[in-house]
Amino acid sequence: MDQTMKRAEYSQCLKIGHPNLAEDSEALSAVKDETVCVAFADGAGELVSAVGTNRYSPGDALITGSTGDRWSVSRDRFDVKYDPQPPTLRGQSGTYRNRPAPVLAKRMNQAFTVSRTAGGDCLRGDAGDWLIQYSPGDYGIVEQARFKRVYRLVTVDKETTGK
Repeated sequence: MDQTMKRAEYSQCLKIGHPNLAEDSEALSAVKDETVCVAFADGAGELVSAVGTNRYSPGDALITGSTGDRWSVSRDRFDVKYDPQPPTLRGQSGTYRNRPAPVLAKRMNQAFTVSRTAGGDCLRGDAGDWLIQYSPGDYGIVEQARFKRVYRLVTVDKETTGK
């Protein structure tokens, strides 16, 4: 699909504000399992991911996933979510693996947009892509094929979690 058609499609898509997927009966719990290549940004900039522009600051992680997708993660979020894989040392560019932590995920039935964070980059998803909520106010979009490859759905005991 050419960019003009894509833009027209998104002008008519569902614009999601700041959803709370913990309160959405259609949201599921999922865990990502992926080893990625990381370089740390020398300066501010932006990269274009499969779902939109990602702005980054000096020191942020510039990630290339196992499926070739690229995105950025702020350094403070990266350090708590990823572990270096030998011979890489923490803080060095190299290979990292995400820590398995459940996120909320909802498969969307129409094209949609969401901000990564309040006032953050606008991401665009197609029908069939997954809206991901990493934590309150922190969102991502994962294309359907990538979701199948790197995420697994998990069952959460609602009595234990209170959700």
